[in-house]
Order: sequence, then structure tokens, then C-alpha cells
Amino acid sequence: MSDRNRTIVSRGNSPWWHQTTMAVFCGSTLFALPVIGNAQQSQSDDDYRLSPVTVNAQAVGDDNADTILARELWVGGKVATSIQDTPASVSVITEKEIEQRNAKTTEEVLQYTPGVTTGYYASDDRNDYFTIRGFQATTYRDGMTLGSMRGVREEPYAYERIEVLRGANSTLFGPADPGGSVNFVSKRPRFESFGEGYLGFGSFDHQEVGLDIGDTLGDTVAWRLTGKAKDSSYEYDHSDDDDQFIMGGLTWEPTDRTSATLIFDYLNRDGTANSGGYPFDREYDRSDFFGEPNYNYHDVERTNVTGLFTHDFDNGLIFRGNVRYSDLTDDYGYVYLTDSAGRVGSEVDRGYIGSDTDAEELIGNAMLQYDADLGEVDSSTVAGVEFRDGESTGYSVYAAGTPIDIDDPVYSGAPATLTPYNHVKQEYDTRAVFLQQNFSFYDTFVVTAGVRNDDLDLSSTDYLTGTSDSDDFSETTWRGALTYIINPEVSTYVSYVESVAPPTIGVTPERGKQYEVGVKYSPLWTDALFSAAIYDLTREDVGIAVTQDDGTIDQQTVGEYRVRGLDLEVKAEVTENLSVIGGYTYMQPKVEEGSITVSGTAVPIDGNDIEIAPRHSVMLWGYYTLPDLDMSFGLGARYTGTYYFGSANDAKSEAATLFDAAYNYQFLPNTDFSVNVTNLLDEQHVVGSGTADYYNQGREIFAKVRYHW
Repeated sequence: MSDRNRTIVSRGNSPWWHQTTMAVFCGSTLFALPVIGNAQQSQSDDDYRLSPVTVNAQAVGDDNADTILARELWVGGKVATSIQDTPASVSVITEKEIEQRNAKTTEEVLQYTPGVTTGYYASDDRNDYFTIRGFQATTYRDGMTLGSMRGVREEPYAYERIEVLRGANSTLFGPADPGGSVNFVSKRPRFESFGEGYLGFGSFDHQEVGLDIGDTLGDTVAWRLTGKAKDSSYEYDHSDDDDQFIMGGLTWEPTDRTSATLIFDYLNRDGTANSGGYPFDREYDRSDFFGEPNYNYHDVERTNVTGLFTHDFDNGLIFRGNVRYSDLTDDYGYVYLTDSAGRVGSEVDRGYIGSDTDAEELIGNAMLQYDADLGEVDSSTVAGVEFRDGESTGYSVYAAGTPIDIDDPVYSGAPATLTPYNHVKQEYDTRAVFLQQNFSFYDTFVVTAGVRNDDLDLSSTDYLTGTSDSDDFSETTWRGALTYIINPEVSTYVSYVESVAPPTIGVTPERGKQYEVGVKYSPLWTDALFSAAIYDLTREDVGIAVTQDDGTIDQQTVGEYRVRGLDLEVKAEVTENLSVIGGYTYMQPKVEEGSITVSGTAVPIDGNDIEIAPRHSVMLWGYYTLPDLDMSFGLGARYTGTYYFGSANDAKSEAATLFDAAYNYQFLPNTDFSVNVTNLLDEQHVVGSGTADYYNQGREIFAKVRYHW
């Protein structure tokens, strides 16, 4: 706890599955497909075998620092699988793209990814908020779950790529939200000398320094050190947005078929939660703050130790093992507005909440993969086990807040007393087994099938009531796909996948299923990948948050949601000097059946649109380099159509287009100066609404000088 005047606390105590979710994003046969030679692939033919799985235990894969166009899906390990022939709708945001756009949060990284909606609580800057195909998504790091996006805002500088898989996927990852998955791939040691350092300054007193260096120790050991420190504020008054991050890694490769990597990282964030938005009656300046400077805070510390191991027995058999230990503290205090449309006068009610959360866990997996060449048929089989053991303790409090005069704000400080409403220790013990089988016929057809069973034992102890409770679940999910490789440029697929959301004690787990048909085109005449997918995604036993008339938020289970839609994407290095990223999404987000209860009255929502699910969204980013002048220019546009703020469909957003820009000048060898501007025209509109309105983030300018080698 810091020395600020506060009594307790952090974000409300989330269910254990919102802290971490058992999953795996490893084992290349999860996406196993034959690879046809492609003129744009950077690897030699020796890096691949013509089979359902493309494996090279030592392959570096895509050069994420030098291209926006990934050709492989890494699936959390040193395994390269062809994106073009993967029977799923996927996107990869490389380190180069992150650098071009200077994306500082996960939301900003994902802003140009089709199917993803970001920033719907943008002025409430505590966490990263995004959905995929209208539903929540589950996050992973190096194939192992990070839990929900709430609580810990990830540091993009730690990652060399971020992979997005759209749609339900529990057969691949275990219990997961139906919208899709986001996998962060950590920067790892490389067997070469490299590095960069930078200094940056920007809006809202933003000061930042970063370092990323690496080298070898002899012929078999490589190391890497990555760090960043930031001293900044948010766009509203009385705020902090400070963080420190450091990560170190060692890789040992005694032979070309064995690799072991150890990664340690530490993240410390010291932030200020906003005041829950802005009043309803008019548009306010984003700098206004209606919370309490001595109580609104959000402090997070997280430590991870990760081990990754691969060994190729050189007889078709490969072993992979991954493990991570995590320790987290998350302290949160929040004074928030509870406005109402019928309010009279300038005083707005407020509430006080907060909690302290401590959590630790150990997760890991072990897999055996066997590839066999059976003449005109190639086979690849993966069998594996996973485990996750952990516990979390949360202590949460609330108090009725003192109203604030929005025309003449006077801060009253932290509350004199806070009432505990939750003090619970939760423990979870999960085990999983899975099997994936892939057959490639005549280098043309690929059949993919998978099954997975997750056993989850949950228990909780309520220290306020002195009671304990427990529950256990056994959930099985299935997956199947058929891929047709038309020629080296075009592949098509049809797939069926299932999901089951991480359960809680006494609650029926949400289940999802998705049917998808897609096509991918990688022309030989240019370095580009075009993809299109249509899908039908259903989610049953949906749990949602419903705002009551008195401003309280109630968790309710409703019936069935369904989203049908289309995703289009292009990523292209059009010429040596021009790159283009673009996407379009169309969704039909409908409530198939269900009702909500508002202030004791049942309100049918059958036929309504799902909340925070725009029917149309378009994104386009271009980056052009003037080689003779060593200058580069970037310009992007993001259009988001209208969507409803809640399942009752009684309030709706405006359609809006935001522009971003970038400039880079290499004024000395290996030294460049860059400027990035987000929301170039400083457009302001309401992106979310509950007990108050939330505005999109305003214009932000960031400049930095970087030296690299």
C-alpha cells in the first residue's frame, strides 16, 4: 500500500477465473496443416517438411522487427505453422507494426485488427478493454493463460508479436471466453548481438526510457535484457500513470535439436483510476476529475518466472514442456459517479469501492508430438497434459459516497469508514488432457480433429461468514476442420469449434460453439496475405452485468447470444517502401432468448442487439518511406459503427472515425527521431455508459529518439 490516505483497496474481487484461466497455446498440431512452398516465406525449405505440421525446434521464424507481415503462427513455442493454411481466422501484430504505431497498451495494439472492438471504457484508464466478435476474449502469454484483461494492463514492449485467434477455442486452450484468444509472445534471447535504447516525451507530462539488448555467451548460450520506465499522467487531473518493467532471459541450445529458455519479468504499475466517467447532462472536458485524489488509485505488482523447453528426437517425435510461476498483488480504490438522467441540480451522487487482492499460481504443460510420412498421407499427432494450481485472496469494501458539485468540485477525501462486503480465499486445482490428430492427403486436403477434457476443482473460504464452499467440473470440448489447398497461393477451410468459459462455484459454465468458413490468398507477385471468414458463433447461459435504476450493478444470467458475421483482412508489404494494413468487420449480434431484471421488473431482451458489438467497423493503416530522405510517414483511420451500451438497447453510441499519424526521420546512422499522434483531430464522443458516460481517449502526442544496432 502506498502512503496515500486510503483505507484499503483495489479492483472488486473478481472470480478466480478472471484472475487466471487454465489453457495452452502450444503444440503446433493444434493448427496443423501442410505447407506449400511460398515465394514470400523467409525460411529455407529445410525449415519445413511437407506435412500437417511445420516444425523446426530452432527456427527463429518471422523477423518481427523487420516486417508487418507474419507468415507463421508461433502458438507459444518455437514452432512455426503456416498462417495461410491454418483453419482459423487469425491475425499477428508484429514488433515492427507495434513500433510504427507506437502502441502503448494492448487496446492500441489491437485497434487495427478486424473483429476486435476496443476502448469502450477508454476514459476509465484502469485496464485494457476489448472484445472479439462481440464477446470477451481470453489472454495468454507464451501459450499459458494470463487470466482476464482486467487487473493487469500488459506491457507491449515485452513482446515481439501478439497473436489473435478469433472465435471459440477451448479444445485448443482449455476453459476460455468464446470471443477468441490473444497470445503475447515474449521477447527471447537471440544468438546474435543486438540492442536499442530510447528516450521519449509526450502529452500529459509523459517521460519514458527503454532498453532492449542481447548477445551470446559462447556458442550455446544467449541472453537478453529488456526494460522500460515511465513517469506520466492521464488526461484527467490528479492522476498518475507510472510503470516500471524489467525482463531478463537466458537460452541454452547445446544442440540444434534441444532448446531451454528461462525468462524472469517484473511489472510495477502505479495509476489513478478515473471517477467512473462523466455526468450525463452535457459534454465535459476530459481533464475533469470527479473522484478523490486521496483515494482513487490502482497499484499492481506482478512477478513471473517462465521456463520453456523443446527437444526433437530426430525420428518424428518431439517433446515440449512449459511452466510458469506468477505472484500478483493488485490494490485498488475507486470513487465513482452514480449519475441519473432525471437528476436536478449540479450535485451528483458517488460511491466508494475498493479491494486488496493477492494471488499466486503455478501452471504448465507437457506434450509429445509424433509426425509420420505415410506416402501420400502425412500424419501428425499431439497428446498432452496440463495443470494449473493457484489461490487468490481478496478483501473488498464499499461506502456510500459524498455527492460532488460538478460545477464547483470540492474534494472531501477518503471515507471515514468502509464496510467490508467480501473477504474470500479461493483455490483452484485444474488438470487437462488433450489429443489432436491431423491427416494431410496428397498435399491438398487436411483433416483436423481434436478433443480435450478439463477437470477443475474449486474451493472458497468466506472469512466474513466463516463458511466454505466447493465445486468440481469436468468439461469436454471438440474441434474439427477440413482444409483444401487449392494451389500455393490459395487455401480454404471449414471448421467447427467449441468453448466453455472458466466456471465459478455453483454456476453453470457458459458454453459456445462456432461454425466458420474461410479463404486465404497469398499472391506470388507480392508480399501480402488476404483473408476472409464468415462465421456463426453462439454463446449459451450468458452472464452479464446489469445497471439498476439506483446505480448498482447486478450480475445476471440470461439465455443465448448469437453473432453471425464477416471478417476481412489484408497485410501487405506492397513495395520495399510501402506497407498497408486493413480490415473490415460486419456483425449481426443478436440476443436469441433471455430477459434481464431491472429494479425487480423482468425486461425481455429477445431480438435485441448484444451490447458493445458494432455492426460495421473499418480500419486502414499505411506507412511510406522516402528512402532518399530517410523519412517515413504513417497515416491510419479507424471507423467504428454504432452499438448499444447495454442489453436493454436503451442507449446507443455514435458512429465515429478516428485518425492516427506517424513520422520518422533517421538523422544519423542507426539513430532516428519519431513522432506519433493518436486521435489526430481530437474527436470526442461517448463510447460507453452505465452510471456515467465514458469518452474515447483524446489526442496524444509522443516523440522519441532511438538508437539501435
